[in-house]
Amino acid sequence: MVVGIGTDTVVIRRVGQMMERWGERFAQRVLGPAEFQEYQRRKSRGVAGTDRAVRYVAKRFAAKEAIGKALGVGLHHPMSLHSIEILNDARGAPKAVARKALQGYLQERQYQIHVSISDEIEHAQALAIVQTTDR
Repeated sequence: MVVGIGTDTVVIRRVGQMMERWGERFAQRVLGPAEFQEYQRRKSRGVAGTDRAVRYVAKRFAAKEAIGKALGVGLHHPMSLHSIEILNDARGAPKAVARKALQGYLQERQYQIHVSISDEIEHAQALAIVQTTDR
């Protein structure tokens, strides 16, 4: 059964401005450890890599906001930017991996998160669906 649906859209240029101002500290605030490693890998590809890295951060931020909305808690306990990582499965599809208190919160309620992310020239957007795993 669907528990909640959340969506978020981020202006990529604004994320780029935040990263220019705060540097990697902004990326570290938004991304978990595995996400940050992928961000650094993308960033190391020169000028094109910098754009890809900004887009990567923007999409992850949008996904985390969408998940918070789908859960109905926003970015408040147990949901935080570091309590979930948006990684990719073997086929490249995004998957939400919960950490810390959020992991227990989801298990206790038998919640499962589905997430879809996309970006275009100016925007990154995400859709999250939370459903119960009990039947």
